[in-house]
Amino acid sequence: MSETTAENPWPVRTVARKIGDWVHRLGAVWVEGQVTQISARPGTSTAFLTLRDPSADVSMTVTCPTGLLRTVEPPLREGASVVVFAKPAFFLGRGTISLRATEIRAVGIGELLARIERLRKLLAAEGLFSSQRKRKLPFLPKGIGLITGRASAAEHDVLVNAQARWPHVAFKVINTAVQGPSAVPQIIKALSTLDKDPAVEVIVIARGGGSVEDLLPFSDEALCRAVSAAGTPVVSAIGHEPDTPLLDHVADLRASTPTDAAKRIVPDVREETQRVRQMRDRGRRALHGWVDTQTRLLNQLRSRPVLADPLGPIGRRSDDVEMHRERARRAVLTTLSREQAALASARARLTALGPAATMARGYAVVQFYDEAGNPHVLRSVSEVKDGAKLRVRVADGAVSAVVQGDPESE
Repeated sequence: MSETTAENPWPVRTVARKIGDWVHRLGAVWVEGQVTQISARPGTSTAFLTLRDPSADVSMTVTCPTGLLRTVEPPLREGASVVVFAKPAFFLGRGTISLRATEIRAVGIGELLARIERLRKLLAAEGLFSSQRKRKLPFLPKGIGLITGRASAAEHDVLVNAQARWPHVAFKVINTAVQGPSAVPQIIKALSTLDKDPAVEVIVIARGGGSVEDLLPFSDEALCRAVSAAGTPVVSAIGHEPDTPLLDHVADLRASTPTDAAKRIVPDVREETQRVRQMRDRGRRALHGWVDTQTRLLNQLRSRPVLADPLGPIGRRSDDVEMHRERARRAVLTTLSREQAALASARARLTALGPAATMARGYAVVQFYDEAGNPHVLRSVSEVKDGAKLRVRVADGAVSAVVQGDPESE
């Protein structure tokens, strides 16, 4: 680098270019720090981070592709501790130095959360978090198993609140370690013991709040799989509301706190007594209403004419029957009289036209046969030859034959 003087100074661009050449010759480095600001605007390809040294008031700007920021697990948030693999870069126009990151890793708590996040995705892919496999808790379990720390606040909260809600509730408590390397084996053993007990219908795993490291056993894969395989419904009551270990997702019911678990596993005897009283009142009102309705219906039926005077319609129908019978009798007599009159008239006409009546009046119709044997009506005596004899034979009221006076024919 050549000497400069007040009479021969370098322009700003020259200084900036020389600084940039020197910075760009530096290699990539691993840098640890705390993220204090994240800027990733939608539609842009570059994200900007501010990385701060928590032990000193020193910070640097870090740039990285937006896609790299999305791959960090758990999602990067302000305040997270990270390790960045980056190369220093000098921006000539602004004269600033930043780090161009190609890899970002979570460290400390961030690393634990990243590991838990990977396990969460694995268990979710296997269906252990599915709502279809979660079982419904019994309304009033005859026995409740409790797995918690010895003389812990969580044990006190569950027992006191549950017994306050239902005094006769029965608990079987197994105290185990709830943090540290021995916690998971002891909890799994206690879970197996309670799961085999036929008197236990619900199992509660409870612990008070704590740091991520303290709650780490409740995100253990072996414990999650043991809870998923248990035949008895399991309630997870770990930490406080913001704490969500993997056990919360695998258990059949998640309670936000141990106190909330006590409220969820047994009903409140006062509320149930009030509910029974309300149901009994509703049942009594419903029964009275039904009886009143049926009484009104019966009264309406009894007030109808057919039931109020049951013999009245029969009497009216009897009168109708008697009227129609009388009309029928008169009609038959009228028809009989008319037919008798017609018969008498026909008989009178037959009698008037019969030969007997004519004979009775002194008249006769005489027939005779000529020589050829043909019958003729005798209209005049002159038609008979002299010397012939006539004989009229009447049989059955009519003239049957006229014969000439032949002795042989008489």
